[in-house]
Amino acid sequence: MNSAYLWVKAFHIVFVASWFAGLFYLPRILVNLAMVPVDSHAERERLLLMARKLYRFANLLMLVSLALGFWLWFGFGSGHIAGGWLHAKLVLVVGAIGYQHVCRGHLRRFEQMSNTRSHRWFRVFNEVTVLLFTAIVVLAVVKPF
Repeated sequence: MNSAYLWVKAFHIVFVASWFAGLFYLPRILVNLAMVPVDSHAERERLLLMARKLYRFANLLMLVSLALGFWLWFGFGSGHIAGGWLHAKLVLVVGAIGYQHVCRGHLRRFEQMSNTRSHRWFRVFNEVTVLLFTAIVVLAVVKPF
């Protein structure tokens, strides 16, 4: 196997895992924001600052992950290899991108003091990333179809 391919693949895995670490933690900050008492302005502002910074960093990690993924797909002649598993994986990757932008929408609602969701709702919402990550890894490694 081509050495360059293996290096790109390794870094793609590292950046995808890092991106998902951000996606695991960002909704957790939203859980904490939903639990902040109305009169606790300092705590609220600290959590909002953390969430904004994490969102921006996760965006950067996402962009590098996508660039490396496209490099793997098209740069090494594997763009023509498109089993059903790859199509399913790409749908889930688009879902992960959408999930990240949904997180940004929730963050905006917290910034505008217009959140209507409970901390329990955000705890369930937080689990979506686990399902996405698991399904993407299984599809990429097992290639079941």
